[in-house]
Amino acid sequence: MRVILGPMEGVLDHLMREMLTEINDYDLCVTEFVRIIDSLLPNSVFYRLCPELHQGGKTRSGTPVRVQLLGQYPQWMAENAHRACNLGSAGIDINFGCPAKAVNKSRGGAVLLKEPELIYQIVKAIRDAVNPTKPVTAKVRLGWDDPQQCFEIADAIAQAGADEMVIHARTKDDGYKAETIKWDYIRQLRQHVKLPIIANGEVWNHADGQACLAATNTDALMVCRGALNLPNLGNVVKHNQAPMTWEQVLALLLTYSQFEIKGDKGLYYPNRVKQWFAYLRHQYPQAKELFTDIRCLKKAAPIIERLEQAQQQL
Repeated sequence: MRVILGPMEGVLDHLMREMLTEINDYDLCVTEFVRIIDSLLPNSVFYRLCPELHQGGKTRSGTPVRVQLLGQYPQWMAENAHRACNLGSAGIDINFGCPAKAVNKSRGGAVLLKEPELIYQIVKAIRDAVNPTKPVTAKVRLGWDDPQQCFEIADAIAQAGADEMVIHARTKDDGYKAETIKWDYIRQLRQHVKLPIIANGEVWNHADGQACLAATNTDALMVCRGALNLPNLGNVVKHNQAPMTWEQVLALLLTYSQFEIKGDKGLYYPNRVKQWFAYLRHQYPQAKELFTDIRCLKKAAPIIERLEQAQQQL
């Protein structure tokens, strides 16, 4: 079984990838999306979002990292994909799944699910532009407002020459509501296209992972939100490892804090750590309590002090 650490804009940055791949046996990571409009972006943009490019496109623990692009113009998507691969990205992932209003309004992400022909053109332009040894993958939802749209979307991606497809088993209209997950559509798609498929959505523990694999008939999973709720979810799903204790999570939070407060990153550390707590509190009651203590704190030092106090009180 393969388990992939998916992207989450503004949360799963390179520091989080570094830390989570250190403690999990992930097969691949995908970056937050690089927004492409109508230009070839400078190298610095790719290096900023994916510093792993400086070390052969891998995290320090050796997990390959794939740059994700989001945009609507095939030519510019292709040119930027070529650049990212030349800089060392482990292939290219294309975002056709982001449901954010601001992104969809500017004709990016999930709104393209309404235009399978344009999806085909984007995937084909990228596949033609990058080295054949570099995988080109696409992340999609089942459709915009009707899961039946997934068949035409999958056909477009397969015919354009993609190597693999990640399917979040909901439509854009479903958002992230737990009850709207539709794993059975992935099983149908496995019979419909020859393209390898990675299943995504509602995998929070080992049992969910096994249920998803059985329901979808796939052998690969992508985890995103769950990887923040439960930091060792990759190994829980892949190896049935015991979930991390709160004590281990606190130690991890302090490690993350040391990463984050170096240089300019200290300026956004308070927001990042609070975002992470928003996920952790779903898994750990202690995180809920601690989050109440830190949510009004605006500087790094008092937050770290509170985390250290919590550790000492264990």
